[in-house]
Parts: sequence; structure tokens; C-alpha cells
Amino acid sequence: MRSNYLFTSESVSEGHPDKVSDQISDAIVDLFLSKDSEARVACETLTTTQRVVLAGEIRGNGIMDKDGEWAPGIEQEIEDTVRGIVREIGYEQDGFHWKTLTFENHLHGQSAHIAQGVDASGNKDEGAGDQGIMFGYACDETPDLMPAPIDYSHKILAQLATDRKNGTAPFLEPDSKSQVTLRYDNGKPVACTAVVVSTQHAPGYDTGDKEAELHAYVKGVVNAILPAGFVSDETEWHINPTGTFEIGGPDGDAGLTGRKIIVDTYGGAAPHGGGAFSGKDPTKVDRSAAYITRYLAKNIVAAGLATRCTIQLSYAIGVSKPLSLYVDTHGTGTVDDAKLEDAIRSIDKLGGLTPRAIRTHLGLNKPIYRQSASYGHFGRTPEGDAFPWERTDLVEELKAALN
Repeated sequence: MRSNYLFTSESVSEGHPDKVSDQISDAIVDLFLSKDSEARVACETLTTTQRVVLAGEIRGNGIMDKDGEWAPGIEQEIEDTVRGIVREIGYEQDGFHWKTLTFENHLHGQSAHIAQGVDASGNKDEGAGDQGIMFGYACDETPDLMPAPIDYSHKILAQLATDRKNGTAPFLEPDSKSQVTLRYDNGKPVACTAVVVSTQHAPGYDTGDKEAELHAYVKGVVNAILPAGFVSDETEWHINPTGTFEIGGPDGDAGLTGRKIIVDTYGGAAPHGGGAFSGKDPTKVDRSAAYITRYLAKNIVAAGLATRCTIQLSYAIGVSKPLSLYVDTHGTGTVDDAKLEDAIRSIDKLGGLTPRAIRTHLGLNKPIYRQSASYGHFGRTPEGDAFPWERTDLVEELKAALN
């Protein structure tokens, strides 16, 4: 592993067309889980100019009956949820307006062949909702135990959204992107060499004094978020480098659920199994196993057992037991990686990392997903039922399992 290098990660805001789609899909997951905690949901969203389209498979009591008929009133709740998300994000533009956009719902019942593989029956435990590989990661670069470039990229855009909504920066519109390049010395981030922020803006903020106001505002946000001394005279700035960014969101580019999987995870600093999270209920191991691997990696780092940790799990559709568990502390571990694998397997409350055990331990059968669909699924602060995979409540049990 190189110790001196530059590394870059990007983020996109809640108003980015793909993130609009992710938030709608997860809001539908939350709606259905609020009616049936065992609901099965695979909801994909397309957003484009003045249009939102839903497609996918669902199943659940109080949602759809076995013949594929919607429960009374649920179709209107779905549409109201979609329009509410668009309104909350802040889209009231001619090209994308929560009130006047065209909405299409093409969700239908779940395949019986998928259901028979996933559902528990007789002596068969509930199986994974699909095959696949999932990765979790943690490192000590930030207090959130996240890679610094993606952590700062998220926080820059989250602050822009806060300031847009509270009136501090009324010239901002919902769509924006950030990118942060950091210099690493001896494997630790020490300086910011480049920042890119492209933000949709009100008319006129691409020239003269108004442009200067927007640029000064963005630089102020970046300086407040990055550690003291990271920004210097040598930092390269690119703020709205195309010059004008008035047309944005789904009016400027189509959005689809699941297209920002690196933004959602570790900014490229860790492997990714390829599966997206948003729009999926927690029987889908693309989601739940990615959450448990982050949880385990974070607890290993929080316990002081490593400064950097990658964990992989793999599953087969319809099979409950994971096919493999892999821990890699990249030479930073205080114990052998194989011993960490054995320790994880030995902790009873983890239940062998079956899909149901993961959901039970983390409490995933709850409507907690919409808020994860922008500014990253990881590195967030657990609050109430939200972001349970960010807790560090396994530290002592991991240490005990190693003794």
C-alpha cells in the first residue's frame, strides 16, 4: 500500500436526479414497512422532465392482496409520498414541480418463485433475497470512521442544502455535486489539493458580483468543514466550472435508482459488491449485508483492533447461511485477521449473519430508509431507530471473543 498519494471522492446532493430517484424509492420502502414490517419491496424510480415513474415488485399485508389488487387508498398514498419527497427536496421549477409533474405507478406483485426461495417454511430458514457479495469498511481518518474525501464531500453538500432551506443561501437550487482531493502523507490525509463544487443556482449568479457572492459562499462552507490547515493557497478551486448551472435535477438529466453506489458507500476507498441499496427491503442482502459489514468493520476499528478494516460477506439466493466471511485489516490489525473472523462467528447475537439475524440485530424492519438515501448511508450519527449500523455497541463483545 502506498503511503504518499492523492485520493479523490465525490458526492451528489439530494436534488441530483439519481438521488431524487433513490429518495423516492426509499420513501416507498418506508411507506410499505410502516404497514407491514415483513413487506417485500423492490422499487425502482425513473425521474425526468416533469415525470416520475415507479416500477418493481412488492408484497405485503395492507398493501396488495395475493391476486395483485391494491389495498383501498394505497395507490393515492404512494402518489402523495412521491410528490411529498419532491416538494421536500425543493423542486418547484417549470421543468420539475412536485404539484404538476406526471406520475406513473407500475409496481406489481412479487414473483412467486422469488418468494418461495426467500420465505421460511418447515425446517427451512428464511433465505437471502438474492446472490451476491457485499463489503463493509471503516478507517480512523475521521471521527465518523470514514475515508476523509467522501466524508467531507458529503458534508459540503449537506451544508449547502441546509443553508438553501433555511434562507442563508437563497440563491442555491437543489441540484449540486462536490469532489474533494486530499493529499496523503504516511497514509494519513494532511491537505486538500483540489475542490470541485457545482451547484444549481438562481438566474444571474453566473456573472459579476452575484457570481462572486456564490463563490465566496462556497469557499466559506468548504473552509468550515475541512480540518484547519487543509485548505491553502495551493488548493485548486473549481466552482461551477461550466459557468452557468440554472437547469438541473430531473429536468437537466434523467435520474434512476441505484446509480450512485460509490457515493452511497466509501467514495471508492473500499471495494463494492455492485448491488445498490435504495428501494429494497432488508431481506435483500445487497442492503442488509452491506449494513452489517459496515457495522462489524466500524466496531473493529472503534475497538482499537485495527485502524483500517474491510469485510466481505457472500450469499446464495434462498440460502440463509453466508457462503463466506472475509476480514482484512490491511496490516493494521492488533490480532490476526482469521481470529477476527472466528470472533465474529462466535458472537451469538449475530446469529451466524443470516438475513433474518442481521435484520433482528440491527432492527432493520422499520421505516428508516428515506433519510439514508442522500449524503451517504455510512458515517452518519445513529439517532432513535435510524442508522443502527453506525452504532459501536459490539466493541466489548469483540474484545471478549478474542480473549
